[in-house]
Amino acid sequence: MSLPQPQPDQHSYVDQEVIRRHANNLSARLHAQRVRQNHPGIQKRLRKFTSGEVARMIGVADSYLRQLSIEGKGPPIEVAPNGRRLYSVEDINALRAFLDGADKARRQYVKHRSGSEHLQIISCVNFKGGSAKTTTTAHLAQYLALNGYRVLAVDLDPQASLTAIHGLQPELDVGENQTMYGAIRYAADACHPREVIQRTYFPGLDLIPANLELTEFETETPMHLRSHNRNTSVMFFERVGLALSAVSDDYDIVLIDCPPQLGFLTMSALSASTALVVTVHPQMLDVMSMSQFLKMTSEMLDVVQGAGGKVQYDWIRYLVTRYEPSDKPQTDMVDFLREMFQEHVLKNPVLKSTAISDAGITKQTLYEVPREDFSKGTYDRAMDSLNSVNAEIEELIKSAWGRV
Repeated sequence: MSLPQPQPDQHSYVDQEVIRRHANNLSARLHAQRVRQNHPGIQKRLRKFTSGEVARMIGVADSYLRQLSIEGKGPPIEVAPNGRRLYSVEDINALRAFLDGADKARRQYVKHRSGSEHLQIISCVNFKGGSAKTTTTAHLAQYLALNGYRVLAVDLDPQASLTAIHGLQPELDVGENQTMYGAIRYAADACHPREVIQRTYFPGLDLIPANLELTEFETETPMHLRSHNRNTSVMFFERVGLALSAVSDDYDIVLIDCPPQLGFLTMSALSASTALVVTVHPQMLDVMSMSQFLKMTSEMLDVVQGAGGKVQYDWIRYLVTRYEPSDKPQTDMVDFLREMFQEHVLKNPVLKSTAISDAGITKQTLYEVPREDFSKGTYDRAMDSLNSVNAEIEELIKSAWGRV
């Protein structure tokens, strides 16, 4: 009796060409979707704000704004057919300047830093994906810009989600040496930082975008460390800080969206920072991941300090994100974090909300979408949550400047 003969292997293998094809097809489809949403040649645009929204931003009564408009005082504004007064961000900033008048020494509404107030550089960090790091950075950046600060958002994550939120498709709209890498790379002809900064559609908010080019800094740094004299070369952990110092007069606050790993880019951002926001989803696996992140960070910062780097922060805060108050395990975890870290945990959490996630589908923040796009209760709860968190961080910034 003859034995069955082995059959040739009929399995079809997948190689890198399949991955490349998927990447190209997906990129093309995303670009087509963006064109459909924004129309060809038209950049993303920011909505206008109602007088009620503006009154809350500036800190005056809505009736006072109405009276100014009736008397023709302040900047000219748009009045809709239904009589509603609408303000662009430029109008809001002009109104701030009008309210302060010529006495800059006693200014109340224009919030730019002055004198000895140092540039605030805030890094948003964590190992764990899904901790809402980019969502936090984007909403905080736009909140601060809406409140009259000059803000620079720096996307250091090669995944470039912060870049996409602000209207750029990383692989198509961000060219060679147009990321932070262009300004911090190990080359004599590295770009001046101003060359990698882009204006956004959001007045008061500029962006250093990201794409996969940033990964080159992670691969080049070890080679540079082996081949150069540390006493004569700018160290990797100094490079982001030096780049930002070159444009410090242009901004009040810099926000850095760090990649979700403790690489050379993150270490350079941490060394440049004056403050840290550590985002954490209140579940056990996320908290365990944060524990490892904190341990590794402290050890790496020891190395940086030993090499001559300065490690000193005005404040560090843990921000609870995607929080569901009705979920008892989450409330228990938040209580645990507050017991552990006390005042270092922000008083206000970011609530989990379909309004925030739905806005993200169209690459928008909640500040960009009008209230009527959602049920009022859903929108108001999410907006109150975000505003409370961002206002708390604003108070920390002002405290570091000695304003409060």
